[in-house]
Amino acid sequence: MKLKLGVIGVSEGNGHPYSWSAIFNGYNPEIMEECGYPVIPRYLEQQSWPESSIPDAEVVAVWTQDIKLSKHIASACNIDKAVTHPEDMLGMVDAVLLARDDAENHLDYARPFLEARLPIYIDKPLALSSDALEELYALEKYPGQIFTCSALRYSKELYLSQADKEQLGEIKIVSAFTPKSWDKYAVHIIEPVLNMLPAEDTPVCFVKGNSLKIEPDDNSGSLSVLWKSGIKTHFMASGDAMTPISIRVMGTAGWKDLFFSDSFSAFKAALEAFVRGIKTSEIASPQMFNRQVVELLERGRV
Repeated sequence: MKLKLGVIGVSEGNGHPYSWSAIFNGYNPEIMEECGYPVIPRYLEQQSWPESSIPDAEVVAVWTQDIKLSKHIASACNIDKAVTHPEDMLGMVDAVLLARDDAENHLDYARPFLEARLPIYIDKPLALSSDALEELYALEKYPGQIFTCSALRYSKELYLSQADKEQLGEIKIVSAFTPKSWDKYAVHIIEPVLNMLPAEDTPVCFVKGNSLKIEPDDNSGSLSVLWKSGIKTHFMASGDAMTPISIRVMGTAGWKDLFFSDSFSAFKAALEAFVRGIKTSEIASPQMFNRQVVELLERGRV
C-alpha cells in the first residue's frame, strides 16, 4: 500500500511544498506556473510523468498558514485536502513532510506529530544550535522517527566516485561555496562535504570567518575546519553575492570542481530515502551525522 503523506509549509522563499508534493503526485502544469518559483515548473517539465513520480507514497493533505495558498498547492499537485490546522492531519496520514526551512519553528510544528509517533521529514536545517537539536530529539518516540537532510547530500554532481578519488590522490583541502544566507544555505555544502571525509573523522579546530562584516544585516558567513584526518575544509555562504553551489576538492595528485545543477534528482533521492526508511524500519538519517552538521552550522553563525 502507498504511504499517505501530509505536507506542512510555507516559509519565505521556500517552494518545497510544491516541488516535493509534485514528485509524489505529479502536477498540473498550468497551475504550477503560478507557484511563484519559476525554476520549479522548468525542472518538472523536463521529466516524464507519471514515470518520474515516487510510486510508494502520495501526498493526501497540505497545510500552510494561508488557506488560499494551501488550496493552490493542492490544485497544482493533485492533493485531496487543504486542511485548516496542521493537527487536522492526525489520523489522516502515515507520515509528515515538514517542508519549511525556518529552523526556529521546527520544534512547534513537529511536536504533535512526534508525540503521535508519526515519521517526519524535517526540512534543512534541522536546527541552528545543539540545544535546539536536542529538544527535537528528546521528542522522538523511536530511533529514526526524525528524518532530515539537505537534498544535496544525495546530489550525484557533488559526489566523488572511486575514479575521482584515485585521480585526486590523498584529499588535503575541500572548499565549498553557496549563495544566500549561512543559516539556511550553508547546510547545502556542509552535508556533501561531510560525505567526502573519512568515516568517523572529527574536527579538531574551527576558525569562524565573519570578522570582515560591516553591515548588521549581512547574512553571509564562513567557517574553516581542521579535521583529525588532516583534511582542511572551508565553507562559505556568500549572502547577497552570487555564486553557484560548488565544491573544489584538492588532493596530492590533482583537483576537481563539482557544481550542483539537478534539483529534481536530489529532491527525489532524498524523499525516496525517507520513504524507504519508513518501509524498512531503518534509520535513514543518523543522529551522529545530523549532530555534526548542526555543530558546524552553529560554529559558523554570527
